[in-house]
Order: sequence, then structure tokens, then C-alpha cells
Amino acid sequence: MASKVVIVESPTKARTLKKLLGRDFNVLASVGHIIDLPKNKLGVDIEKGFEPQYTHIHGKEKVIQELQDAAREADQVLLATDPDREGEAISWHLCNLLELDGKLPLRVLINEFTSGVVKDAVSNPVPLDMDKVNSQQARRILDRLVGYQISPLLWDRLQKGLSAGRVQSVALKLICDRQKEIDAFKPEEYWSLDALLEKAGHPEQHLTASLKKRDGQEYEVKDQATMDAVVAEVSQQSFRVLSVDKSQKNQKPAPPFITSTLQQAASQLYNFPAKRTMRIAQELYEGIDLGDRGTQGLITYMRTDSTRVSEKAQEEVRQVITSRFGDKFLPDAPPVYKSGKGKVQDAHEAIRPADPTFTPDAAKAFLSAEQAKLYGLIWVRFAASQMRPAVYHQTRIDIEAGRYMFRATGRTEHFAGFLEVQRAFGVGAKKAANEDLPPLHAGDSLVLKEQKPEQHFTEPPASFTEASLVKTLEENGIGRPSTYATIISTLLDRKYVERDQKSLRPTELGKLVDELLEHNFTRIVDVGFTAGMEEQLDEVESGKFRWQDVLGRFYGDFKGMLETAQTKMRNVRKEVQATDIDCDKCGKKMVIRRGRYGRFLACPGFPKCKNTKQLDEEGQKPKPAEEPLLDEKCDTCGNPMRMRRGRFGMFKACSRYPECKFTRPVTLGIRCPTSGCDGELVARTSKRGKTFYGCTNYPACKFTSWTKPAGENCPKCSTFMVERRTKKGLEAVVCSSKECGFKRKVELEPAPAEVEEAASGELEMPEELD
Repeated sequence: MASKVVIVESPTKARTLKKLLGRDFNVLASVGHIIDLPKNKLGVDIEKGFEPQYTHIHGKEKVIQELQDAAREADQVLLATDPDREGEAISWHLCNLLELDGKLPLRVLINEFTSGVVKDAVSNPVPLDMDKVNSQQARRILDRLVGYQISPLLWDRLQKGLSAGRVQSVALKLICDRQKEIDAFKPEEYWSLDALLEKAGHPEQHLTASLKKRDGQEYEVKDQATMDAVVAEVSQQSFRVLSVDKSQKNQKPAPPFITSTLQQAASQLYNFPAKRTMRIAQELYEGIDLGDRGTQGLITYMRTDSTRVSEKAQEEVRQVITSRFGDKFLPDAPPVYKSGKGKVQDAHEAIRPADPTFTPDAAKAFLSAEQAKLYGLIWVRFAASQMRPAVYHQTRIDIEAGRYMFRATGRTEHFAGFLEVQRAFGVGAKKAANEDLPPLHAGDSLVLKEQKPEQHFTEPPASFTEASLVKTLEENGIGRPSTYATIISTLLDRKYVERDQKSLRPTELGKLVDELLEHNFTRIVDVGFTAGMEEQLDEVESGKFRWQDVLGRFYGDFKGMLETAQTKMRNVRKEVQATDIDCDKCGKKMVIRRGRYGRFLACPGFPKCKNTKQLDEEGQKPKPAEEPLLDEKCDTCGNPMRMRRGRFGMFKACSRYPECKFTRPVTLGIRCPTSGCDGELVARTSKRGKTFYGCTNYPACKFTSWTKPAGENCPKCSTFMVERRTKKGLEAVVCSSKECGFKRKVELEPAPAEVEEAASGELEMPEELD
């Protein structure tokens, strides 16, 4: 038997290490934590300085016995768990379990699973970092104190199975607060004005300029009457070039990925949830079978907040850039990026390819589709971060028209820089069209050819997506790289939040939980307080604070809040809401109660009358009986379809739902304007809650319009017509082509809300507009 034992958390990582280290090492997996706080009680002795009452995790008996037997016979035991706080804590528990001396050099820190790095790490073990252990222990106990003492209150006052968490509840508050802003938002009208101009005597030199100022001040038009007056006044003015400013702008590459930015980019580009991104990254880190190259990890450790990279990796990727793109794309010296605010675990590198010479093209054959996407994203981001900035030439032309000032801007790409590698591998940047302006000079006279006023309305703040929530958590110092994915998945699993396309929206349950916590544990869900606690926990790792002192300061205030909440927290479970709905069994007026699965209608005559009913989507009326079957067949199983009502209105669904989840939108009855397309138009909703119109043949047909098509073509240019509406209703039908401008006024026709509602469907919107 091998005289040296190496213990890691993951069986996958164990298999990779076995292949890299050879027969001299017996590599075993603890399969995650083996020791933790008990599940059936608090497990923390508050009176004894927050002493944790650790216990062996149920079901790990066989693993524990295997590790103890191997350690007993080994000459040396090395602990190669993940190089972060959580990994350090697992190694500490293993030391206690196996009776090892943590002060001896037995801790192996592996940032990437490649042969050279692994053998070097195993040859240079270090003692356990007890400050890091204590930082993790403090977090674990703090989370237990909050979760295990607030959650029972929620069970008692709201419903069983709920949970509160030190960080999770702050994330929920952010989502709920954003939804309140969206709900309270009132759109405001404003107008823009573009002028189509050409140089006097030179019609080939034309440009479009936008109204910016009046009488030297920034100017914004709020209504159509004012805009009509501006258009009339501008039409009488002479246009002259005031100034032409030319400048060069550099666009720098982004730094290599850290955990949060990787999750954001994968969400934005591939719609990967944070949890999925971390699972794929773990697979790439722990090792992939590369055929003749053997089994290796393809990326460095994926839980990091540091943008530092090794000099060796920089030199390797610079050689790749030179050979593939040329020396002109390399900066004189490798860039150095500053990590974000807060305490950074700079012992880690950024997330980068373990072997920068192993390009996405070479790796693709060994990876699944999702692995290839994420590896390509990481490789390209790292390579781009080591390249020169992109360079643009910008031109700004200010134009005088009486007391009005218009501005035209143009930008042309002079040097692609880091964008070259993104385009070469199809990740991120695409070649943008150059926005050229004619060669004008101050004093040149211009001729007004056309004015294009356009009505707009301000839009509410966007709902959080996973990407924007992770970014906000990071910016506010809430949570740490290892926790972002778990925070989001917990909110979704608890039904506090639901996905609406890419948006995260609070459910009714989530709003209630947030309200109860906000009123009774104000400091616990305060963003600033939570960020301050994170900083104190980081200082435990630096050795500045004792973990018991940090917990003591927190618990003094928390205990008082807890005692007050136990007597004053609103009891939602006992609340009864009266209705005017008759019980169809005994005639009494039914009431709305809350049960284990949410709100429902119940007869107040209980227990004599046990009549109950489900509530509809609005939560105020009985759920209607199912709609009659339609004379349409399901494309998936052939059964009849029926109408159903969802969050976005009526849609058609298979009558075998939920066994068969096929759906079909309710169309507007308007053929798609795209030539050769046989689809029909449907109304859909963007992530900002704005209605747009798309084709039923999406994604084969990508027709979209923010304005409702009118179902007819322009008699002047044959382009499709759209409706122009004001707050009073339908006012005109206009050509969708800005160059045409044809308009036909119609008799004012208020739009019935049910028409728009019936046209909506629960379909995913085109990614181009998301």
C-alpha cells in the first residue's frame, strides 16, 4: 500500500490527482464535509463563548472509517482540499478526526490541476491556516444563529418550511425593494428631435444630428405641443457648423475573471444560472480526460476575488497572441489589474486557463457543449486581458440653428486591439459598423432636409437578473465568491423569488417574508450592516479580530431583536380576510386564509363545513373552472388544446398539462410582415415589462417591433404600418420606415385592455432584445 495519503473533497478531483501523482500516493475523497453542526438543534453553546457542538455527518460513517484506516497505515497524510476558507475548515476537521497535528506541514494548496503545479504543491506542504479556519467557523456559527432562531418564527407566523438567512435575506430585500420601485414608477413623456442635414451644394455629404440645447442650455421637450412648436421654429432657421471636435478614445480590456464576473458574463452571454456556471467551472477545474494529454484541470480555482495572474501564465499567453495575431497586439509589458474593493484572498489567482497554449479550438473535442462555452469564455477573457486596448477615432459636430444646437457624433474603429481575439473565437464583441461623418468644418452651411420628432416614455428600473444581482451583491460587499450561486438558488428553491425570463421577481410569499424581516430584524437585513459584518469576518482571517469577539458583538443586539419579535411579529397565519364570495355548500361568506402552500378560500363554518377553493392568479377570486377544449391539437402529444391564463395573459396549452407542457401563443391575427414568412404576430413582454411584438416562427424568423403593427402595408412604400397611440387611444396608422414618413389619421379609438391581454403569451422573448 502507498505510504503517502492525499485527501481531497471530491471523487472527481481524487481521480485526477491519482493520474497526476502516480502509484506512490493513495488519493482519497472525503466527499465534502465530514463534520458539521447538527441538523436537529442549534448546536452552538452561546454561554460558553459560542462553542460549536460539531458532530459527524450522518451517512459518512463508511467514508470516515476508510479515511481513518488509510491514515493509520500511512507514513504521511496530506490534505489537498480546496484552497479557500471552506477547504481549510474541511482540512481542520480532518486533522481532528485523524488525530493529525495541524501545525505540521500537511496542507497542500493546489490552484490548478496540471502535473507540474500539483507535484510542486505536494512537495511543499504548509501548516494549517487557523485564522482562515476561524473565519469560516465564525461565518458558519453566525449563519446558524440567524437561520435557526429566525426561521421558527416564520414557521409560526407565516407558514411551515420557510427559512431566513444572514445573507439570503438581504438579497431578498434587494429584489423586493427593486420591485417596489418598479411598481411605484410612473412613466413620463418626453420627445427627441433628429434633423437630417446635408452640406450646401454637396448632397452626398449628409448626416443626422440630434437636438441638444436651446439658448445654450440642455433642453428636453416634454409634450407634443411643445415639440410641434420647436419643429415649426427650427424649420425657419439656417443651419451652420459651430465646431468639429476630433479625438481618439481607447477601450481597455476587462481584467481576467473572478467568480462574480464569470457568473455575470455566463448569464449575459449564455443565460447560464450562477449555480450552473459554478458546476461547469468545478468540472473544468477538477479535471478532464484529454486523450493523449492525460487527465488535467483546464482552469485555475474558480472561487476567487483576485485578478492577479502568474508571470508564467502571462508569458505563455503572450506567445500565443504573438503567433496568432502578431506583436502589434501585445502591450510593452504585461498588464497588472487592481482587484476590487474589500479584502481580497490574493493567495488565489484570477480564473484563467491552466494552460494558456491550450486554445478553445483544441479543447472543444474533449468537452461537452456547455463546458466548451465556459472554457472558451474564460480563455478568451484571459487572452484579451493581456492585449492592447481597442482604439477609436471619434468625431463630434455641433450645429447651430438659430437658438437651437444640434449634435452629430461618429466613431470609427482604428485598431481592434483585444477585440481581435473575441471576434476570432466568437465570444463577446462583434464587428460594429463604423459611424462615419462627412468631412465638415466650422462655418460650413447645411441644408435641412427633414425633421424627425419621436415620442418616448421613461422606463422603470430593470428587474434584477442573476447577473445584475451578483454584481450588486459584490459591489455592496454582501456575501463572498463561494456564496453568490447558493444565495440565488436558495431564494428560488424557497419560492421567495421566481424567474420571469431572465428577470428575478419576488413572489407574494417572498414579499411577506421580506416585510416581516424588515419590520422585526431591520439591522439584519440592512445592506450596510451586513457588509460591515462581512468585513469583520474577513478581519478574523487576517488575525485582527478573535472570532468569539465578533460573534459576541453581533449577538448582543440580535438577542434583543429576537426577544421583541417573539412577542410583536405579525401573525399572518391567523389573519383572515373577508370576501363577498358565497360558500356553495352552506351559503356563508368565504374568507381568505393562509395555509402551508399559501393563500386559499375557506368557509368560516369550519369544521362543520370544510369547503375550500383555490385562488386565481390575482389571489382575490376563486380559480375559474378550466376553459373548454379547443379545436386544435397539441404538437407534442396530439391531445386537444385549451385556453389558460398566465402571468402575461391568455395562452393555449395542452389539456394534458402538467404531463405535457406544450404551449402555443394567442396571436393578433396579423401575418408577419417578413417576406416569405408564414408566421403570425404575438405580443410579448420584455424583462423591463415593456410590450413588443414578434413572430410565432421565432427563432427562424426574428421579426420584432416595439410598436404594434397595424396589419396593413404602406400605400407609399409597401413597408408594414404600425399604430400610433396616445394616452387617449389609437390616433393614427403610420409607416414603420423612418425614411417614408407616411401617416394616416384615424378616428380616435380607445384600445380595450382585454385585446392586449388576450394577445399576450407565456413565450420566451428573443435574446436579441433581452
